Amino acid sequence: MLRIKRGDRDAFAELVDAWKQPVLNFVTRTLRDPDEAEDVAQSVFVQIYRARDRYEPSARFAAWLFTIARNCCLNELRRRSRHRTESLDAPALDPDNDSAPQFADPRIRTPDELALVDELELKVEAAVADLPETQRTALLLFQREELPYEDIAKILGVSLSATKSLIHRARETLKQRLKPYLQTGVWEAAEH
Repeated sequence: MLRIKRGDRDAFAELVDAWKQPVLNFVTRTLRDPDEAEDVAQSVFVQIYRARDRYEPSARFAAWLFTIARNCCLNELRRRSRHRTESLDAPALDPDNDSAPQFADPRIRTPDELALVDELELKVEAAVADLPETQRTALLLFQREELPYEDIAKILGVSLSATKSLIHRARETLKQRLKPYLQTGVWEAAEH
């Protein structure tokens, strides 16, 4: 980032190559729209380039990067709430829809087991999506991006203890939300 600050365009290309997939993963999980996520991820890197002169290496780069990514996601979510639209091209995100994207676990052999794993993944994704924004963001940054608590605290603008509390509450909420489903196999029993 310091090379970019000095005007090195090759360094910016290296930075984008190194961080584009983690940023895209985070944005996709936050927005739950792969097409929109690509646009927002690109805007994250545009923001980084524009802010290059203001960058100070006082914190880890990942914390700074994911703060920008979170802010871009929040801006998009605010824009969506003001301008509700539904894409005619994109399929509806319906966890009970058989045409919804499925993610197979290669360690599972039988089609029935594959279907169960896929169904569980969709239920977990739905439960994560229902978490309050700060809990969801903290959990995704911790579990998926493997950022330390300190970086997550900086990204969210909260204390270290608040970050730990957010992650703990998110896990507890998921546990309570998924427990009835795991016991009965009926999703409606898990809804509140």
